[in-house]
Amino acid sequence: MTAHIHSPNPIQQPAGWHRLRCRWQGNQETVRQGLPHSKLSPAWQIMLLGDGSPTRHLQLLTGEPTEVDVIDMSAIGMSPDGAPPLIQAVPGPRLRRQVWLRTASGQRLAYATSWWENSHVDEYLQNRSLPIWASLARLRTELYRDVQGIDYGDSKALELAFGQPGPFWGRYYLLWHHGKPLTLIYEVFSPYLTKYLGATQML
Repeated sequence: MTAHIHSPNPIQQPAGWHRLRCRWQGNQETVRQGLPHSKLSPAWQIMLLGDGSPTRHLQLLTGEPTEVDVIDMSAIGMSPDGAPPLIQAVPGPRLRRQVWLRTASGQRLAYATSWWENSHVDEYLQNRSLPIWASLARLRTELYRDVQGIDYGDSKALELAFGQPGPFWGRYYLLWHHGKPLTLIYEVFSPYLTKYLGATQML
């Protein structure tokens, strides 16, 4: 009798990472100009296109601390890893970190993947269970969040994880420190946030 081997849950132990299958993409010009309010509410645009901390924004929206569940820390060497081309700005060899951002009471709000130079991870993420914003704030690290693009699309894995149907809004950006790129981050936000940010329209 042949034993059946069950593969790990891809949400809990991802072999790769969850990039959206895009219906629409916006570039740096879109980020600078913004979108018509008929397509995306001002509050959503502040979340997606602004250069503030998303974990701080989520905490202010929900009234709860934003906590992190780390689901992946993988050494990827010099691989482009299917990331936005901006990954080339992050020196290698690299490490990929994937997390869920959630409220203290357990509501998942966002998914994030970040790529770091291996040698910098321990320096900047001393407590790897903290949100990046909280870790860097403790170090009094001055940063510039350089939003490069936004995605609107689908992901079956994220539908399951958020318990919400897509499509989803996502974005990617570089964090700069002392004039050098520190990390590339790709974030996708749960439609649960429409409770606070208003509805979004199909593009």
